[in-house]
Amino acid sequence: MPDARINKLARVLVAYSRKVKRGQVVMIAGPVAAEPLILEVAREVLRAGGHPLYRMAPDAATEVFYAEARRRQLAFLPKSLLATVREAHHCITIIAETNTQALAGVDPRLQRLTEVSRRPLQNLVLGKNQWTLSLFPTPAYAQDAGMGLEEFEAFAYAAMRVDRRDPMAEWQKARAFQNRLLARLRGAGRIRIVAPDTDLTLSVKGRRFLGACGEHNMPDGEVFTGPVETSAEGRIRYTYPVCHRGKEVTDVRLEFHRGRAVKATAARNEAFLLQMIDMDAGASRLGELGIGTHYGISRFIKNILFDEKIGGSIHLALGRSYAQTGGTNKSALHWDMICDLRQGGRIEVDGRVLQADGKFRL
Repeated sequence: MPDARINKLARVLVAYSRKVKRGQVVMIAGPVAAEPLILEVAREVLRAGGHPLYRMAPDAATEVFYAEARRRQLAFLPKSLLATVREAHHCITIIAETNTQALAGVDPRLQRLTEVSRRPLQNLVLGKNQWTLSLFPTPAYAQDAGMGLEEFEAFAYAAMRVDRRDPMAEWQKARAFQNRLLARLRGAGRIRIVAPDTDLTLSVKGRRFLGACGEHNMPDGEVFTGPVETSAEGRIRYTYPVCHRGKEVTDVRLEFHRGRAVKATAARNEAFLLQMIDMDAGASRLGELGIGTHYGISRFIKNILFDEKIGGSIHLALGRSYAQTGGTNKSALHWDMICDLRQGGRIEVDGRVLQADGKFRL
């Protein structure tokens, strides 16, 4: 029996997130496991008068790639792919992993080589700013979250608000709350984050806070900016494991001086953490401060698309910043790490408490 939530999600992605217009080209990318959602997205693009382009790959394509590719193949970037992205007015990417640990045994240096070589593609997509990333529930995601598949589907679709009668109206309500928060943050100079084993200050003077409410991520729910690159001072202990490239790094602790991470430790996979921070000149600096605003996402599920939106949390990304915020940090890395403030944490803005124990004071 068709799942009406899939059709609703496709409609939200096309009509709300991307606002596809007649005659526009939409590249839809994802693995075979995401086919039900990819087809519904294409259906909605056609109904909007647009032109869908498919970029689908076998579920194990990346695993095979790293098992067999030589150095020149790892660094290869097809010109045809760049041309396709240039032609597309919108890019909608669906993630649907069938094995979230598939790359756990791959040498991080090989993955880094591929990521660096694909930076022109990444810059092109981000520069056009017409992209959306979403997720199709799979048993692998359910296992990571400690749920059955049906339970995870209910959780994921509720976070995307497609379990509601009018999802787009619900996203507009969320936007209204974010606008109040953005008004409070306008003109902010200094941010202080305090939590267990955490006392970190950042300058955001001259930077712009933006709201994320479903245009680029689905689900969504954060306000974010790019901290002044040389400003981070202090220490932070991240609450949850950091999952990246099939590896899980636990109990991450970072110390910053003049904006750079000068000390990094982890209880598990510390060597991997250090390799990532050493990826390039910008990887040891903060590119993003994000404040989670989605209180419908209340638990950690080992998926950053959801976890960084947890209401009452903050996330700080090492590496690349978003130019729209005024950030200037350049890196092939953008690695979000989450600190939960719901148990004894707070955010101060220019000496005034903005949030305490996960609750905003607006």
